[in-house]
Order: sequence, then structure tokens, then C-alpha cells
Amino acid sequence: MGEWTPASRLRIAIDGPSGSGKGTVASMVGKELGLPVLDTGLLYRFLGWLAGERQVSLDDADAVLLLLQDVVSNIAWRVEGIFFENRDCTPLLRGEDVGASASKVAAMPEVRSRLLELQHKLAEQGCVMDGRDIGTVVLPDAEAKFFLTASPRERARRRWSQLNQSGVDVSLQQIVDDLKMRDERDSGRDCSPLERAKDAIQIDSTTMRIDEVVDRVLAVLERRALITPVE
Repeated sequence: MGEWTPASRLRIAIDGPSGSGKGTVASMVGKELGLPVLDTGLLYRFLGWLAGERQVSLDDADAVLLLLQDVVSNIAWRVEGIFFENRDCTPLLRGEDVGASASKVAAMPEVRSRLLELQHKLAEQGCVMDGRDIGTVVLPDAEAKFFLTASPRERARRRWSQLNQSGVDVSLQQIVDDLKMRDERDSGRDCSPLERAKDAIQIDSTTMRIDEVVDRVLAVLERRALITPVE
């Protein structure tokens, strides 16, 4: 991989289910192109985490929306992660329990609508944005869209390995069951379900290394003249 110059205000949407590698790919592509990487999933993880901290029931959509309205002015979504009241909350948002809470929060139409404006504003100057509905809802007019996937077993294995390296003791079967439940919830929700945009390029990374996926993305961008190599 070489050095590249991206087109002005280039917006790259990368979608996919949990464990597909979209976050890692987005980070590596952003680094290659010098573009900020915005992880929309962190917004939902933050709200799910904060609801737990404030003892707000995730079964009460109105209460969650009120919580969001109460704290939104103190949320800063930066390239480095989520900051709340000048505190970096990002390290607290990676656990499986927070992920399950985020999936519930993301199924609430009012919450998604409230956060959409923030996502649009941050993307205006160009970015790599990853999530589950970037190409279909958040940035439907993005200059480039990708949908990453992998077999359920491989996605579970990756997530299990990541958690174990972080010191989290969890069984592979537990991760398989959790991903299955999350996939069903994300794909079956009425509001912004997980689905591939019609004009998104799908990449199945089951048997691919992460650098091979990144090379595939960069090759597509170069072929479309959205990036040019630095001479």
C-alpha cells in the first residue's frame, strides 16, 4: 500500500454486521488516505452505556430519548472516539454488554433521527464512516460504498479472539449466540435495518487477511479516480 491523495471531501461508507472487520478496515483506509474515521456505532454504544449508568430502561424509548436530549450538548464525537463532559468514554464502550445495549438503542427510530444530524455535519469535510446503515441512510450519496461480510463462525471467532486478548473471559459459543441475536435484531428492525446499499461493493472477508481487504478497497477507489497515488 502506498500514499494517496483523496478527492476533495471524499466520503467513504463502510457497512457490515458485527465482526465483519469494518471498523479495522475503516481505520486502516482512513490512515492510508489521511481522512478522519468516524465510527457511528460508538454513538449508540455511548447512549446504551450511559442509560445503564443512569439506570434508564432500554425498554422505554421515550426515557432513552429524554436522556439523549439532556446530554447531547455535552457529547463530542471526535476522530479519537466519544467524549462526554470532557471525558474520553471510548475505552468503556467496547464490552459485549454495551454492544447488546447499543443494538437495542439503535432500533429506536426517534434516537436514530436525533443522531443523524450530528453524523451528517461531521461527514461534510470528508471521512471514512463505518456502521450498519451508512450507505443506505446516513450517507446515501457517499462517493464510495462498501459492505463487508464474513461467515457467522468466522465473525464470532474474530470477536472472541479480540475479547480474549483484552482479558475478557467469554466462550466462543456465547459469542456465536450473541452475534446471531444481534444480526436478527439489526436486520429485522423497521428503522434503518442492516442491509447492503444497492450501489455498495460487497467484500466477503472470510478467507481474506485484513490488509487484502484494505487493498481491495483502495483498488476500487483508484479505479474510480477517487484517489490518486502520490508521485
